[in-house]
Amino acid sequence: MSNTAEEVGARLIAFLPNLRRFAISLCGSRDLADDLVQAACERALANAGRFEPGTRFDAWMFRILRNLWIDQVRRQKTAGVRVDIVEQPDIVGASGERDAEARLILKTVAEAIAQLPDEHREVLLLVCVEELSYREAADILGIPIGTVMSRLARARKNLAEAAGITMPAARSVAVKDAEE
Repeated sequence: MSNTAEEVGARLIAFLPNLRRFAISLCGSRDLADDLVQAACERALANAGRFEPGTRFDAWMFRILRNLWIDQVRRQKTAGVRVDIVEQPDIVGASGERDAEARLILKTVAEAIAQLPDEHREVLLLVCVEELSYREAADILGIPIGTVMSRLARARKNLAEAAGITMPAARSVAVKDAEE
């Protein structure tokens, strides 16, 4: 450490209360002010060689602190509003487990769709993904609407089996059981 850095350090210790008071007046928060004072002290010690003996130490330190504050304000403007996560207990984070499970299911379904016969896959994608009506899908494929409906039913059944999705009991069986 040079003589200049030692001198600046000694003067800095004596000047800390004034520096902290000025920092609080700038930012209005004791916590932010303490961070600002610490940054100003670090900068002053790192640049002790730039302090010219015989000039006003207080003016030099106030300028360093003020410039740091201006830089911080500019950063905040570009970064947007900053909110402490501790103050937001209702924030729900993404569940890594849920995301991984969803990706696995999606992969399984995509593989099952790829295994479908072309004519079933075409109908499934047109009706379920592209949200076309049965009539529109029939017109595009040049087949009767009844064929679209039967291919779609078979595609859904094969897709559910391939993906390991259990289908509920047939509706007619449930109605028959309800009548008995």
